[in-house]
Amino acid sequence: MSCGLAGRTPQVRRQGHTSTSLRAQPGVIVSMKSVICTFAIALAGCAVFHVLNLSLPWLLGPIAACLAAALVGVPMKGIKPLNDSMRTVLGVAVGATLTPAVIATFPAMWPTLALIPVMVAAIGACGIPYFRCIWGYDFATAYYSAMPGGLQDMLVFGEEAGGDARTLSLIHATRVLVIVVAVPFLLGSIWDADLGNPPGVPAATIPLEEILAMVACAAAGWWVAKRVGLLGASILGPLIITAAVTLTGFLHFRPPAEAIWAAQFFIGMTIGAKYAGISMQEVRNDLAAGFGFCFILIILTLIFVETIYALGMAPGPEILLAFAPGGQAELTVLALVVGADAAFVVAHHVLRIFVVILGAPIAVRIFNPGPPG
Repeated sequence: MSCGLAGRTPQVRRQGHTSTSLRAQPGVIVSMKSVICTFAIALAGCAVFHVLNLSLPWLLGPIAACLAAALVGVPMKGIKPLNDSMRTVLGVAVGATLTPAVIATFPAMWPTLALIPVMVAAIGACGIPYFRCIWGYDFATAYYSAMPGGLQDMLVFGEEAGGDARTLSLIHATRVLVIVVAVPFLLGSIWDADLGNPPGVPAATIPLEEILAMVACAAAGWWVAKRVGLLGASILGPLIITAAVTLTGFLHFRPPAEAIWAAQFFIGMTIGAKYAGISMQEVRNDLAAGFGFCFILIILTLIFVETIYALGMAPGPEILLAFAPGGQAELTVLALVVGADAAFVVAHHVLRIFVVILGAPIAVRIFNPGPPG
């Protein structure tokens, strides 16, 4: 695939290496200051959204505040283990909904699951020429920018293929940001979904032994999934363990509302903080390219959603949440908030990520018109 444009040369960024412990200590202090600053900014955004009575304050408030701070040059940093641990809450929440009655509905998912590879192909067919012809990206950067996979996976594969890691990071962060902001608007305007519903019952109403069981499921599931190298370990590991415990009758509650609000907060903070260190040149180029691509993604998503909904294959909110090419964790949160079938949503996102990850290296070898760079 070529549009007669020279591929953009990937930018090379080198990080300095600290050679002595005397130089490492200030770096640790700066890092901690950045973490504390990020947390304070996210809390402020959450508070503003609460005061203004805006939708999804625990999720969208931190996103908005951290993005605004990044664009004016505020250094920000998250704590990855803490952020990942918050994702286990979502895995437990979905696993706790997998009762025998819900599992009995799984065969009905196959018609819509079969359309996931079709949508991934459609995204690639539109996205790769968009990034190549309009923005002049090299093939590897264009390909992995277009693929709606996980950020870390696309960065690893993209860098190995010779793509620009910083561009890939900004494009995928923008994709998740726009989809997470657009989907609640569509849910509310089209299906009158109530985005103010608490995502669970208060912690005080759940027996202590149930809470301890959920914590154990989260920790054990995450640990086992990481050991076996399971994709999306922080969500899928707890989901599988919790589902098994629920099906055996030892668990009867979902995580409390407070836990899911905390998960929203840290997920939102992580999305916004990904823009830390962005330059004006990147705003003009990569961010603009990312927002343009998101417009294409929204159009494609609505085409698939409207077609599937018209055929009566699934309820509208579930279809939108399942086919929106955002992050698995973010859309799981939205499913829990609006009371959609979270198992349906997660199943489609897991398949999408598998299709992208398994198919991407093969597709690059077949369609790459020349050596990377």
